[in-house]
Amino acid sequence: MKNNQQTVGFLRLIGSIFYDSLLLTAVLFFATFALLLIPQQLQHAGPYLELAKLAWYVFVSYCYFAGFWYKGRQTPGMRTWQIELVDMQGGKVTMKQVTLRFFSAILSWLLAGLGFLWRLIDRNNYSLHDHLSGSKLQRIRKS
Repeated sequence: MKNNQQTVGFLRLIGSIFYDSLLLTAVLFFATFALLLIPQQLQHAGPYLELAKLAWYVFVSYCYFAGFWYKGRQTPGMRTWQIELVDMQGGKVTMKQVTLRFFSAILSWLLAGLGFLWRLIDRNNYSLHDHLSGSKLQRIRKS
């Protein structure tokens, strides 16, 4: 990395993740109200309904992250911790990169968080989802 001053520290990243997880929990709480519209006869439809509910939560989570990342480079948690999402050259991310980042971040979590911890040994401080999406986090320096 050319400018190590723009590297996002691990504790700053964890702070941002924690903040966004609180906000996302509230968003998912309200998204649950849509599931209350499912007719009572379908409530016991078995695994298909459970998969549909999971897909709904993933979709809402995707809208939260992708919307903020694509439109303004930052989720509210990232804004608080002065972090932004950029492509590898420091420019605006594409919708493809945002989508790849979201789903590869899920993979990073499914690997018991190892995709996030990868940044501790990577020479550029990139996580697994940074590599897979062609995007990275950088710290915003106040002028």
